[in-house]
Amino acid sequence: MCTAVTYKTKDFYFGRTLDNDFSYREKVLVTPRNYPLYFRDKGTLARHYAMIGMACAAENYPLYYEAVNEKGLGMAGLNFVGNAVYREKEVGKDNIAQFELIPWLLGQCSNVKEAKSLVEQVNLWNTPFRDQLPAAQLHWMISDRESSIVVEFVEEGRKIYDNPAGVLTNNPPFDMQMSALRNYMHLSAKAAENKFAAGLKLEAYSRGMGAIGLPGDLSSQSRFVRAAFVRMNSSSGEGETESVSQFFHILNSVDQQRGCCELEDGGYEVTIYSCCCNADKGIYYYASYDNHQITAVDMRREDLEAEELIWHSLILKEQIRWQHEMQAVAESKRDAE
Repeated sequence: MCTAVTYKTKDFYFGRTLDNDFSYREKVLVTPRNYPLYFRDKGTLARHYAMIGMACAAENYPLYYEAVNEKGLGMAGLNFVGNAVYREKEVGKDNIAQFELIPWLLGQCSNVKEAKSLVEQVNLWNTPFRDQLPAAQLHWMISDRESSIVVEFVEEGRKIYDNPAGVLTNNPPFDMQMSALRNYMHLSAKAAENKFAAGLKLEAYSRGMGAIGLPGDLSSQSRFVRAAFVRMNSSSGEGETESVSQFFHILNSVDQQRGCCELEDGGYEVTIYSCCCNADKGIYYYASYDNHQITAVDMRREDLEAEELIWHSLILKEQIRWQHEMQAVAESKRDAE
């Protein structure tokens, strides 16, 4: 289960939570422009846009969960189990495997309009990465600073939806997620007003009562509503630190804590990591379940003309800053001056 979100201040931000009961030992991955991207039915893309995101390290292929490219286009795949349908190869179409779709689009497209045009030629091929790693059932959010779409491959065929909410979770299909927002039209970030009855003098006893009824459970539909409400009502400064901080606060509204979502085998689904990428600058920020300290990787500090993948292992241990030690260091520096 996952939640993807967009946010815009001075810059454009794109990111998501990844919720699961286990990790594939993912890492932050920078794919330089000259790393050959091989596609099973389309040959090799020798040169392409550089991109950064979270990926699984498998056979030196960029198995991205989500990524943004150097042009500011972001894309994330989220679980869509039971609804995703992939097909056999089709003559006259771009037969692209599920695991190839993110590099296929981000490698060639600079904005949503171009990505949409390319998606319209795609037949999502039902071939696995390998026998031990079957094709994941996903749908995708693709966004730039001006627009966002959701792409689904279902029994009826390919579906492309405009996404004015700038949010995506898992099931049900996106049109049903959007339709469910109508059940919450009465919610407001403003103070509650008495509309119960003209003859009763009712007064609010707390701040925040305008949002009573906002769902708080961990189901994908409820997370969609909650993330959309928080994202659409969010306010922050224009600076990088303020914007990134606010983005993580949006994601924290749908955070999954260990013990609250128990699985049939007795395990628990948790938010393994949350990420925020400044798509304009190519800076990838992340925090993990056991490390709340935000860590950043700047794509543009790498050699984007390189021919090899650039991996960054995650810092997973909690980083706690002891204030007494920080004060002692500051006092020591003052004494030295």
